[in-house]
Amino acid sequence: MTNNDILRRLRYTFDFSDAKMISLFKHVDCTVTREQVSNWLKKDDDEQYAGCNDSTFSNFLNGLIIERRGRQDGPLPEAEKKLTNNIILRKLKIALDLKNEDLLTLLSQAGLSISKHELSAFFRRADHKHYRQCKDQVLRNFLQGIQQKYRPSNEAEEPFEWPQS
Repeated sequence: MTNNDILRRLRYTFDFSDAKMISLFKHVDCTVTREQVSNWLKKDDDEQYAGCNDSTFSNFLNGLIIERRGRQDGPLPEAEKKLTNNIILRKLKIALDLKNEDLLTLLSQAGLSISKHELSAFFRRADHKHYRQCKDQVLRNFLQGIQQKYRPSNEAEEPFEWPQS
């Protein structure tokens, strides 16, 4: 999956406007324009399409974490130069305040069943002997699971609002 695919899915799931997307980047002192956001969200075959690089997408995920969980004392989170599916999964888990059981439930609702041990292997250090690379299928099913949870197919419901914590 590309960063643009994930960005499109997250925007749809949480019904983010362009202004909201820009404000998420502002949480980490990253300035983006409405045109950039629009080009990242276009289909791959559109001539205006622009790829969202790892550093920029990392800034978006860090901004999402700050939006949802609040700003921590100290310096702003550093954007990763190279993102992996494992890092993306971890950042989304943090942003949505999910426990491992919640992740397993979301994955099973999307049709993918994995064990607690397999899931914990995604969150280990890359040099750990039980580390496991998160494949696109796992990330795709996780995104489908959060879409089912936060944007049910019943469109008559109210738009998504972050719960106040």
